[in-house]
Amino acid sequence: MLYVTAGTIFLLGLFTPINDALTMSIAGLLAFGGYRFVEQQKQGEAAAVQPDEEIAAADELKSPESVIQLLHVDPIEFEFGYALIPLADAAQGGDLLDRIVMIRRQLALELGIVVPVVRIRDNIQLQPNEYRVKIKGEEVARGELLLDHYLAMSPGIDDGSVEGIDTVEPAFGLPAKWISEAAKDRAEMLGYTVVDPPSVVSTHLTEVLKAHAHELLGRQETKQLIDHLKESHPVLVEDVTPNPLPVGDVQKVLAKLLKENVSIRNLPLIFEALADFARLTADTDLLTEYVRQALARQITKQYAVPGEPLRVITLSGKAEKTIADAVQQTEHGRYLALDPARAQALVEAVAAALDRHPFAGQTPILLCSPAVRMYVRQLTERHFPSIPVLSYNELEADVEVQSVGMVEIE
Repeated sequence: MLYVTAGTIFLLGLFTPINDALTMSIAGLLAFGGYRFVEQQKQGEAAAVQPDEEIAAADELKSPESVIQLLHVDPIEFEFGYALIPLADAAQGGDLLDRIVMIRRQLALELGIVVPVVRIRDNIQLQPNEYRVKIKGEEVARGELLLDHYLAMSPGIDDGSVEGIDTVEPAFGLPAKWISEAAKDRAEMLGYTVVDPPSVVSTHLTEVLKAHAHELLGRQETKQLIDHLKESHPVLVEDVTPNPLPVGDVQKVLAKLLKENVSIRNLPLIFEALADFARLTADTDLLTEYVRQALARQITKQYAVPGEPLRVITLSGKAEKTIADAVQQTEHGRYLALDPARAQALVEAVAAALDRHPFAGQTPILLCSPAVRMYVRQLTERHFPSIPVLSYNELEADVEVQSVGMVEIE
């Protein structure tokens, strides 16, 4: 309105004999007043809107949904420093995503589990060439890569004939060297195993997931396996769960198998054993032992080398009796109550037996009676986590067994 009045007075000053200076001054004042009025209105509207936006933003931060999202923990995470970004960047030739797909397929075939999706991200808190693996939010493994080098491992004692940066192969802890591409051919001629960085990290990730497979199998994942089995074996599943075994107990048995690197892919056979023994005992430790015996052919094949005897270290009768006498029975199950000094003596005896008898490429195996197998494993898993402990009932009758040593205690 002020703009219109100012315009009218301005025109009167131009086309009428009224004092030009006076009309122009009045028109200018009215126009300025109109401008100030419009600006104040705009500021008032902005002031009215801004608090609403701030309130909405504050409400969003306070909303339960926003907080709940922060509670999510990824089952598996692979984080790396900025220098390793090319590993995961397809535009730079990185094939890490494809390798992880193959790892998940491999573990499904080998272990019988569906590995969750692996979340991949860069992390500026890591060193440029570092990477780490996290399971359920906690770091379980870490390594270092030099993308412009190769990892070389000597077939025997390293005599220094190949120059490189000393390191440790991350998957198996073997001494190794990072060598340049120029030294690659010479290292291979000398018998070194030479591996490129993507293969190093994929092998490490595979072994980490194998070692922690039992942690990735929860009740929800177990229920999915049971539902899949029920499609082809409905009667078998109904005979096992939910009565007499709830899903949680089935999960415990499967996790115990995975923890000792026993595949659960043959789920029908596992459920057959559970159907036979679950009505006799609810002890998941004992049920696991019965399942292992049902999987004897699979376990034998896992460790036996075709055409060669299965070389094992056995426990003396006295050692087994010492362990058996220390087993206590409670309402919650059985446990090993062995005197610490006696337990240490047994561990040292196992270590001595392993040192005395090299296995020439075979996996060292401890063999004992079924009654004490699980307790021998409890004693040895902290000190020798990769050494399998088998019972006589877990080996096929036709396999040739050769005892190369014995665990003895005084």
